[in-house]
Amino acid sequence: MNRVLLAASLLSLVGCATTEIETTETNSEPQAETPQSSEAEQIAQLQRDLEEARQQAQEAKKQAEEQEEQRRQAQAERRRRGPEFGAVDDSTRRITGETIGDIFAPLDLPTANEMRLGSGAPGTEWWQQRCDYIIDARLDPESRRLEATMKVTYHNNSPHDLDYVWLQLEQNLFKPDSLGTLSRTPGSVMSTDLGAFDGGYTIPYIRSAGSDLDFSIYDTLARVDLDEPIGSGETFEFELAFGFNMPPHLRRMGAEDVEQGTIFEYAQWFPHVTKYDDVNGWNTLPYIGNGEFYTDFGDYEVSITVPRGFLVEGTGVLQNPEEVLSSETIARLDDARQSDTTVLIVTPEEVGTGSYHPEGAEDLTWAFSARDVRTFAFATSNAFIWDACTANITELGGTERAVLCQSFYPKEAEAWYWNREWLPNKPGGSTQYIKHSIEFYSDWLYPYPYQEMSNINGAEGGMEYPGIIFCGAKTNDAGLFGVTDHEVGHNWYPMLVNTDERRYMWMDEGFNSFINMYSNADYYGEMRFRRGGAQRLTPVMNSETAQASNTPADRHWPRWVGTLNYSKPAWALYLLREVVLGPERFDTAWKSYTHRWAYKHPQPADFFRSMEDASGTDLAWFWRGWFLSAAKLDQGIAEVSAIDENRAGITLVNEGDMVMPVMMEITYDDESTERIDLPVQIWGAANTWRVPVKTDGKAITKVVLDPNEMYPEITRKNNIWESESNSEESAEQ
Repeated sequence: MNRVLLAASLLSLVGCATTEIETTETNSEPQAETPQSSEAEQIAQLQRDLEEARQQAQEAKKQAEEQEEQRRQAQAERRRRGPEFGAVDDSTRRITGETIGDIFAPLDLPTANEMRLGSGAPGTEWWQQRCDYIIDARLDPESRRLEATMKVTYHNNSPHDLDYVWLQLEQNLFKPDSLGTLSRTPGSVMSTDLGAFDGGYTIPYIRSAGSDLDFSIYDTLARVDLDEPIGSGETFEFELAFGFNMPPHLRRMGAEDVEQGTIFEYAQWFPHVTKYDDVNGWNTLPYIGNGEFYTDFGDYEVSITVPRGFLVEGTGVLQNPEEVLSSETIARLDDARQSDTTVLIVTPEEVGTGSYHPEGAEDLTWAFSARDVRTFAFATSNAFIWDACTANITELGGTERAVLCQSFYPKEAEAWYWNREWLPNKPGGSTQYIKHSIEFYSDWLYPYPYQEMSNINGAEGGMEYPGIIFCGAKTNDAGLFGVTDHEVGHNWYPMLVNTDERRYMWMDEGFNSFINMYSNADYYGEMRFRRGGAQRLTPVMNSETAQASNTPADRHWPRWVGTLNYSKPAWALYLLREVVLGPERFDTAWKSYTHRWAYKHPQPADFFRSMEDASGTDLAWFWRGWFLSAAKLDQGIAEVSAIDENRAGITLVNEGDMVMPVMMEITYDDESTERIDLPVQIWGAANTWRVPVKTDGKAITKVVLDPNEMYPEITRKNNIWESESNSEESAEQ
């Protein structure tokens, strides 16, 4: 064997460790060279080579040990001096199976096209359907049954031919065998027991051009088969008749008996064409309860016949006041159209007398007309007090316009501040609250799109429709303002910006709850939410049943519907405005989104893209954390140490799978404080970050993350660090 190879083999076996090789002793006297002595010489040489290799290995080991000792000493010195600054190498740390940096990865959004641009704006190939309705309805208050006929004109603006039309039959929710009834759970918004109630529609016919159309009913949907397809660019007209009994109050509509009569509120009351769009085709999600609606814009001509003595208010504008109102009542209404203060149209003393009608005895038909609205709702009662005033707004072109603000309520509501001023030098009552909300949102967001806005006090706690809202507030002034302002705000989201409420409830409830915060502050002069209000989000965010806000409304855990669709998205947008982007940058982007999508129907991707485009900011981490996942936020302080007399280092950690900018307050031994804010990008590479602090000879006694408690931290225990001396003083106190 080659001597070098033999030595290498031996070294590999002994692992560079000291090894003794036994050899046969030989006489010290020289002997004649023989083949045997030649072999012995080779072995001796091999032994010398091995010894040399052993010495080299020992030297290498010694050098390695010295280097390791130097490394340990250097590490100890660094610890003594304080931490290095910037991202800390913690690449082995994982957050829910991904490195924390993946939170910043681009979102997997639908591919942009000329319908929906990458900028988040509608494109040059934008299209949307339109549906116009003419409805003639009659209500029998005694039986609480409504019967109606309806003519529908459907405009197919899509590039597709349509072989059939789907209708939403939302009153079928109240049938005993409906999906909503059978899947109802305690705590859901539709949890009332229907008992023996005979609910749902009767539909005697659906016909077109005098010929009956075949239709099949599937729970809250009906498929209408057509003799010929509706071609692209064509219109299709059909008629139908329907009737139903007013269900016991559940949600969104109902009847309430009051001292002087009965209040009827009607919403989602007529069969309507399901929305057909570029994303889902026919949107045939059933009406189960939580998810509201997603419809096309259209024009409505609606006539409602009721007994004399009943007032009727609905979406749009009353077209025949002379036929249903007395001349004195009309004169009062005209006065209200010119008044900033509230004017009584029907007084408490007139309720039930019929003096507000023209003379006669027959039933009265109230005719309403509405343009470019997504649905129609109405209320009627023989117990209504009616008052009104005017809001003043500025249109996009700069012209001034008046909006009639109205309230309809029973005399019991006087005790609930419906027509009372309660703040010193501050107009109060429902109608003045409407006025404030319309003027505030019109100035901030987009001019109010309708001519009138009415608030109805009845069985429904709070629901919104174009130009009319239902508000059951029976508590106090603040409760009335809060519900009124919220429901009025919905006339921007989703009545103007027409989102899919069944799939993306947060895009109207969350957006609206967000803008309500600022309207509230404008009215009261301050933000009326307490310090640490964000912590109200932590129970759901820390729950094992937590879901993303982007989950469809009817698939939310009932306990968390409000938090995931109202509170959490609203607070997220508040933080986006106040912490991440700043008010000016945010408002520019928010108004851009609102104006781009007014009278159109955006998807979540359009909102995300539009906000990023108009603000010039990559917000993938924000959308992912707040809307697209059930992420948890948990920032903490790992270490605070002095470097020298004038410097210190603070080590921060992100223990959760949500990232946010850092807001940190430092207190020194002279009781002075310093605020340090760090951008969210510090978490882009690792979830540990070391911050340098110039102390100027002062000692740090306390460090607090998120000092104003704006974040929904899973735990706040690791948000505070105190020096030992400061901790002892605090304990003594």
